[in-house]
Amino acid sequence: MVTPVKPPPEPPISLTDPRALLTGYLDFYREALLRKLDGLPDERLRESVLPSGWTPLELFKHLTHVEIRWLRWGFAAEPVDEPWGDRGPLDRWYVAPDETFAELKAAFLDVCARSRRIVAEAGLDDRAATGGRFGDQDEAPTLVWILFHLLQEYARHLGHLDVVRELADGATGE
Repeated sequence: MVTPVKPPPEPPISLTDPRALLTGYLDFYREALLRKLDGLPDERLRESVLPSGWTPLELFKHLTHVEIRWLRWGFAAEPVDEPWGDRGPLDRWYVAPDETFAELKAAFLDVCARSRRIVAEAGLDDRAATGGRFGDQDEAPTLVWILFHLLQEYARHLGHLDVVRELADGATGE
């Protein structure tokens, strides 16, 4: 059995600023994702222990593209070559055999850094720009809505990854 690693603390309970709470928890979850993948050998990162068939590496790439779809392509309306780049030939999460954890981690860290800059330059009530994921300004979500969506996406998938990691090697943790 693997000894659990103590996670970094959540944002402080005295924190009341909505922006600081949202961005603090988003970074907390980003770090948790990296921590939960750390220490898994390549074969475990690429194998599924669930009937649905997804692998930890596929989930990792998926969350990278979730950030791209919602903040770069969605909120900032930046041109993105492959906003659905986590999908493969069977229209499900996919990691090519030649993609490495190190490469995917570097891409994730770059995407997160860009996401932080986008969020820092906007107000929580700002609506997503048109021309990217959203075509009509009246239907475009606000930044606060997108950040809440990202938080639930991370929380849900990190729960999945907790189960996968425990089944893969017995590691448990926060």
